[in-house]
Amino acid sequence: MRKATVSRRTSETEIKVAINLDGSGRASIDTGVGFLDHMLELLSKHALLDLEVQAKGDTRVDDHHTVEDVGIALGTAVKDALGDKRGICRYGFFLLPMDDALVSAAIDFSGRSFLGWNVDFPAEKIGSFDSELVREFFQAFAAQAGANVHVERRSGVNGHHIAEAAFKALARSIRQAVELDPRARGEVPSTKGTL
Repeated sequence: MRKATVSRRTSETEIKVAINLDGSGRASIDTGVGFLDHMLELLSKHALLDLEVQAKGDTRVDDHHTVEDVGIALGTAVKDALGDKRGICRYGFFLLPMDDALVSAAIDFSGRSFLGWNVDFPAEKIGSFDSELVREFFQAFAAQAGANVHVERRSGVNGHHIAEAAFKALARSIRQAVELDPRARGEVPSTKGTL
């Protein structure tokens, strides 16, 4: 089973993430940051990952540490659950419409982390959530997952819709990339023989 559990404790946050890559989209999320909870529930549903996230952070300061550290823990959990990546499709891409927003996401579980980010938001806040934290989450996730991630806003005027489209596009890309390819016969998807 492609599962992993990760715990992360710092002076700013305490986080536990459990993931099942072969799940059905069940989520149990409580980060103390309502908008992040909503985005992670969407990610779980559309990636068909079973995901549990429990986080306590210094949200009295702001949401930054919690959002970033959840991204770190989730990226680590995905990397651990993938193991040596034998038989996976490796790459995923999705172009997702969300009302006025159209966002693309592409991912490569290459072992080399990079975030290409071409997403801007019309306002600094989405409700009480700092819109710049969306990028912080994606950056932390890509770095720890060892993934090459590119996200681009093609259109959109509503910040909530843009963020939601980005998370859903990432989710569908992850879903494609971690799927087991029946033609790969358990081989590592690289001419190098390792990822």
